Amino acid sequence: MDANPTLDQLQVFLTVAETGSFSAASRALNRAQSVISYTIANLEAQLEVNLFERNGVRQPKLTDAGKAMIEDARRIVSDLQVMRARAKGLRQGLEAEVSVAISTMVPNRAVVEVLREFRDEYPSVSLRLNVGELGMVTDMVANGQATIGLGGAAIKPQDDIFSEKVGHSFMLPVAAPNHPLVLLGRPLTLADVRDEVQLVVTDASGLTGSRQFNVLSYKIWRVSDIATKHNLILGGLGWGGLPASVLQDDLAAGRLVHLQLEAYEQGEYPLYAMRKVSTPLGPASSWMVEAFRQRLGMCLNHQDFTKMISRTKPAVRVVAAE
Repeated sequence: MDANPTLDQLQVFLTVAETGSFSAASRALNRAQSVISYTIANLEAQLEVNLFERNGVRQPKLTDAGKAMIEDARRIVSDLQVMRARAKGLRQGLEAEVSVAISTMVPNRAVVEVLREFRDEYPSVSLRLNVGELGMVTDMVANGQATIGLGGAAIKPQDDIFSEKVGHSFMLPVAAPNHPLVLLGRPLTLADVRDEVQLVVTDASGLTGSRQFNVLSYKIWRVSDIATKHNLILGGLGWGGLPASVLQDDLAAGRLVHLQLEAYEQGEYPLYAMRKVSTPLGPASSWMVEAFRQRLGMCLNHQDFTKMISRTKPAVRVVAAE
């Protein structure tokens, strides 16, 4: 017959191993030492292996088999604790899963910091994360695929979506140091960029329709996502706008150069947390929105960001930021 140890037996096994003796385990578990010994003996009989060395040692010592089995015991007991925490959370209204759609305009560092704290604060709550462009965030919230959306405002206000401002972001026009626009060494006019390839992200959601955002060149390369656009601009294949949160390290290292282009609208725009009106947020979702509000509220504004990169950029031939 296959072994079928109980969770109580595994807990006693772990306690003996952690405390170093049967007597210490009896005190920790508030049970008679004879009960502890009997429980371990039964567990060993079921597993058909000796877990502790008892002969010739003052304190029980894990055998090789015991060392191998203890990791399995820890995992099983840990899984039970997670299950208990999840059940308790569900009784209290805690979500089993939070689904989040995040725009690429949200700084990566803020995302990592919030999700790290979320993991520690709500270990029993599963997370489903989608990162995308433009209308994808609104689309996923509207379709019920995301509990929370974080991104810019919807192009068309929707009565069934509730939005609240949680921070801001902005785009900067950039190019590689060897790009013809950078080599001009002066502020750029609209005529300068007309015949240079501009890289533009296409909104796969279709929510933005044919609306153009700072598209100034006649030569357009359309790509599916910010990451591809970023890599092509780094490779000198064109110029384009990228989120400041993506650019900071590249600008400081001189891998990209901020173009002074008056025709390109570089003003800040707000970031919103979105949800369906019919889907109130639970404790974990509410915590996440507030955490993003705190992180994004500390992001640099456009003026401070451009001042910072003008102080840190290397001595190469570039166009002045501001």
